[in-house]
Amino acid sequence: MDWDTRALDVLAAGEPTPLIELPLPAHGIKLLLKDESKQPTGSLRHRHARALFRRAVLDGSIAEGVTVVEATGGNAAVAQAWFARRLGLPYIVVMPGERSPARALAVEELGGECRFVTPPLAIYDAAREIDGHFLDQLGRAVPHDLAEELFGQVRPNWVVTGASTGVTSAALGQWIRDHGEGCRVAVADPENSAYFPGWTLDVPDYGTGMPSRIEGIGRPRVEPGFRPDLVDLVVPVPDAAGVAAARHLREVTGLPVGASSGTALWAALELVERMRARGETGTVVSLIGDAAARHLTTCHNDDWTTAKGLDVARHTATLRQRTAS
Repeated sequence: MDWDTRALDVLAAGEPTPLIELPLPAHGIKLLLKDESKQPTGSLRHRHARALFRRAVLDGSIAEGVTVVEATGGNAAVAQAWFARRLGLPYIVVMPGERSPARALAVEELGGECRFVTPPLAIYDAAREIDGHFLDQLGRAVPHDLAEELFGQVRPNWVVTGASTGVTSAALGQWIRDHGEGCRVAVADPENSAYFPGWTLDVPDYGTGMPSRIEGIGRPRVEPGFRPDLVDLVVPVPDAAGVAAARHLREVTGLPVGASSGTALWAALELVERMRARGETGTVVSLIGDAAARHLTTCHNDDWTTAKGLDVARHTATLRQRTAS
């Protein structure tokens, strides 16, 4: 068996991630959570990474011995390092900011190399200068297999996700359009992100120039992978509400999810309220992007929220009211 064939075997889809029902008042509306924290690397970025590697193998950009390069941080870097290790490929990630052993640890434990660059936006040019194949998750935004898996499990009325590269909402919307599903896609967008104003104003290159405080979602500009024509609704979510919802998810499920998952949940509950007000019934699916112990020191920690100036308490009563069964 040649290397390419073995690589594609490694990059085959894994077991479906589970759906968790979140209790709601009895209005004929069901809210399900698609738990991507059950991926081998613990997040939705696992699907992104697999799709990027698979496309690169198929088009010949990656072959045996080629160094794989990316400019990113967090879950994306961990997922890519995991696949690179399984494929026996060197992996280098350029991360923004000053060197941090804590941020580098998860990648280095998988055999990857972390390089830190300031200012943050310089990471992309720095990555392009490294000899190897630049995955470029923002520029390429390769569709992944979430939609096919999800619609094999349930036929929802709405699917809610956050947006970073934009590829998840685009992949869901394209699958729905291609298969004639009676489902709509909503994007939950945190403060400072460009997606809500860009979608509302129909400005495809809209930029805020400000970073998101919610790890994993929100961008200072609309990325190429975001397809506004495949999105039915973008819901702006206050950062404090997203954090409060992450804490609520932990209370209900025991999963220490990040604020990106909480942001999607808040938007999903907004949709549930709109459906209830219109007398509609049906199913809403929201994504759990990840669940990791590190979130216990951030969005689940009062000192962190105070330092960020986030008033979480005022959103808690709303969450309890909307989810009381």
